[in-house]
Amino acid sequence: MNGAQALLRTLVASGVDVCFMNPGTSEMQFVAALDSTPQLRPVLALFEGVATGAADGFGRMADRPAATLLHLGPGLGNGIANLHNARRGRSPIVNIVGDHATYHKALDAPLESDIESLARPVSGWYRWTARPDDVAAHAAAAVAAALGAPGCVATLVLPADVSWLDANEESLPPEARRRPVVAGAIAPKAVRNRPDDEKMKAVAAALESGEPAALLLGGSSLRATGITAASRICERSGAKLLAEPFPARLERGAGLPSVERLAYFGELAQAQMGPLRHLVLVDAKRPVSAFAYPGKASDLVPAGCEVHVLAGADEDAVEALEALAERIGADSQAPKFHAQRRPDRPTGALTPAALGQAIGALLPEAAIISDESITGGIFVPDATAGAPRHDLLSLTGNSIGQGLPLAAGAAVACPDRPVLALEADGSAMYTIQALWTQAREGLDVTTVVLDNSSYGILNIELGRVGADAGGPIARSMLELGRPSLDFVAISDGLGVPAVRAETAGELAAALERAFAEDGPHLVHAIMV
Repeated sequence: MNGAQALLRTLVASGVDVCFMNPGTSEMQFVAALDSTPQLRPVLALFEGVATGAADGFGRMADRPAATLLHLGPGLGNGIANLHNARRGRSPIVNIVGDHATYHKALDAPLESDIESLARPVSGWYRWTARPDDVAAHAAAAVAAALGAPGCVATLVLPADVSWLDANEESLPPEARRRPVVAGAIAPKAVRNRPDDEKMKAVAAALESGEPAALLLGGSSLRATGITAASRICERSGAKLLAEPFPARLERGAGLPSVERLAYFGELAQAQMGPLRHLVLVDAKRPVSAFAYPGKASDLVPAGCEVHVLAGADEDAVEALEALAERIGADSQAPKFHAQRRPDRPTGALTPAALGQAIGALLPEAAIISDESITGGIFVPDATAGAPRHDLLSLTGNSIGQGLPLAAGAAVACPDRPVLALEADGSAMYTIQALWTQAREGLDVTTVVLDNSSYGILNIELGRVGADAGGPIARSMLELGRPSLDFVAISDGLGVPAVRAETAGELAAALERAFAEDGPHLVHAIMV
């Protein structure tokens, strides 16, 4: 047994049975070991950002880590943007990065780099392994770190010689010595701290004061149990129920309480919170503007509003909400559930409103939406609020290029659930290679590319940052024409069947066909 085989056996025994990878020479021992460890499913990506984004989507939906396999520092660098999103979403990922052999590093070969400096900003745990006999222990520690509350990217760097040299069988953790190793045999759950009683007393007093208040939910509190408990509290106290603007995973739809997400633009978020005198954070961060703007606030909490923390990221937010409901007498209060309601199937021009209508009318039961629609999807949340129950995955770290890989990872994690990727045209080109992985793996992902032939959000931001309205050269930097992107041709070339939709009716028909058939599909939606 060499170091790479010890790594794979330990990963599988620790509950990690999927690896999204783009390997190179330093990782060939890992690749060779796949045949002796068939319990680990390898998923090939054509770009490292696809591998890291897919691992993020898997972690959000499976509540356990997938692994990645990246080639040295440059490969890690290619995947960092989506590791940044994963860090902001607190996704559990075991991020394995190959390195030059220990004796080769001093020679400064062309691919030599400072891997630690690249990895640290996106990693909650980091280790460089120097001996084959340490591989198994370090791998087990990486899994434990990734799963530790609130979840993190755990980066393990493995030099090539540590992979190919022999490792002592006794170095394996006991569960990895069993033969055969069973995929997912041990899948520990994140253990969160119990909520603090003093904080709960302060929150209860604030809610019972009669002053305007709101609960702001984030992270682990945005599942059905947490939202339901929060709705009971708000119905009892009169508090407003809010969610962070970019939730990692939000359970929503008919039969669940409706949660109002804070707006992306600071002025709108301030209007949502304007009259508040108490803001209660539940596994959520203090609201701030995504960017600084001349003459506009960066801290969005209203003046005179006291901020309370009911549960931090490492605390059990659901337990805190249920205990708070009991404390204020809301445990028997009926929550406010959203009724089942679908919009009519749209006709006419393919506008953002029509897009929302089509998705709301046709969204399948138990769907997963990977939303990177940016400006084009503005009407989707309202149109799908009464659709069958579904999960929404959003752009947690605001680094675009997440949507298509995230959808792929979610589909691997939940093969029995349909996945809908809503993707802006500009963002799609960052990680378009994810379509090839979807085709290769036969993933049930329907992608809708929203084509307005521009970086629409940047056209808005040009004015918001106080820049000049922009002359023809400036405006040309925000346009995606000359030539126009042909997503049907691109998708077909990557193995995913695609159609073009220029009207609302054509979009609805294309969605209906795609949802009815297994495997990946793409709809190139020409927006007006």
